[in-house]
Amino acid sequence: MAVRQADVVLVGGGVMSATLGVMLRQLDPSLDIVMVERLDHVAHESTDGWNNAGTGHAGYCELNYTPETDDGDVTIDRALQINAQFEVSLQLWSYLVEQGILPEPSSFINCTPHQSFVWGEKDVAFLKRRYERLSAHHLFRDMEYTESPKDLEEWMPLIVNNRDPMQRVAATRIKHGSDVDFGSLTRSMVKWLETQPNFELMLSSPVHYIDQRDNGRWKIRVKNQKTGELTKLETGFVFLGAGGGALPLLQKSGIEEARGYGGFPVSGQWLVCGKPDIVQQHDSKVYGKAPIGAPPMSVPHLDTRIINGEPALLFGPFAGFTTRFLKQGSIFDLIGSVKPTNLKPMLSVSKSNMDLTRYLIGEVFQSHSDRVASLRNFFPDAMEEDWQLRMAGQRVQIIKQIDGGGGKLEFGTEIVAAKDGTLAALLGASPGASTAANAMINVIERCFPEKIKTPEWQERMKELIPSYGQSLVEDEALLTKVRERTLSTLKLG
Repeated sequence: MAVRQADVVLVGGGVMSATLGVMLRQLDPSLDIVMVERLDHVAHESTDGWNNAGTGHAGYCELNYTPETDDGDVTIDRALQINAQFEVSLQLWSYLVEQGILPEPSSFINCTPHQSFVWGEKDVAFLKRRYERLSAHHLFRDMEYTESPKDLEEWMPLIVNNRDPMQRVAATRIKHGSDVDFGSLTRSMVKWLETQPNFELMLSSPVHYIDQRDNGRWKIRVKNQKTGELTKLETGFVFLGAGGGALPLLQKSGIEEARGYGGFPVSGQWLVCGKPDIVQQHDSKVYGKAPIGAPPMSVPHLDTRIINGEPALLFGPFAGFTTRFLKQGSIFDLIGSVKPTNLKPMLSVSKSNMDLTRYLIGEVFQSHSDRVASLRNFFPDAMEEDWQLRMAGQRVQIIKQIDGGGGKLEFGTEIVAAKDGTLAALLGASPGASTAANAMINVIERCFPEKIKTPEWQERMKELIPSYGQSLVEDEALLTKVRERTLSTLKLG
């Protein structure tokens, strides 16, 4: 069997692999790149429009990014970091639109105000303090706050119609928020890659074997599920961007850096409404506060979505307990991921997160009426017959080993890279896809350290992302310049 030589192998056909593939092709057009995907289409797992919130996570409305301190203050550092990272994605997408690599922006991103909504004295006080802290920073200078019924009637009519007038409520808004169809975005990037020389897409081809040779290069074996044909690949660099499937592949790689990592899978479901007379009354993403014990991915929100060009309203997500790492995975994924190197951290996390486990199991057994009752906290007039349940994507939260051998459940995304820079994997969930460009810069800097220092790569990176190497958190003038361009190019103004 002939061995297919490549410079780069991207495992997984989602937004992360597509972003890295496009960036590497822009940095060095001579690279020979192979993308392997286990399904018969790209962007059908976590990246698919129905499998994620599409929020374009920028920290504008997600209250879990600004936790409350014991003394009643609000911590904003994570929101600032995530906002700056999303601005990096917007810069990359703007460049790709300008170059004709991506199509008309409305095919993958649409202006959708990002709003937060709370009720009750305690949460209103929290939201007001959050607004004061965030709006004082240039990244969030456009944020508005209101408790006015008249404003709320304009901002979110579905949410305030027929609400108890004695209930104290408050909201914040950023008008230039976005809804992102990450599935359409990814398919457009891969479609462009397929037009390029030295790029090959292998569909229906899961990875069966991965091992590093003595010379540092990686041997990978994939099997075409339709033809049964085995293909051997050999490459100098592997990226595992396979969503929930990245952890098992990382473990198979045997790199020292993978030791101690485990995964905690969480499934999700949406309530979906496609009735035009209801959908037309709501044009925003409205996030509330998560129930106590809920994982961050379960922060309730009522969203305007445009998926494959069709508008809809989504509410949720309702979390669930699962043992699968992928929507089209195996019920044995969780058991199969337990290894001697991560057994102690995983047992430690399962013991210390019983409340979370009980919450997830409780979510599984909710009835349709129970879910619509939760929706009525946001949309008092919601009728059960107008909403259908739809499965969302799988998420695998990171379990990390901590000092002493125990474990910690991490919410977020993390790059795990081999010390020789020949392999990297992306683990975790939210904010995920929204910060793909920033995450892939991290991969490039860690795995191509010499090349990224060259004048050629530095110059190209600054063309792709004009703020590269500078801080949008600290530099207000730079942020103003960058945001003016991205809002105009992507039609988010």
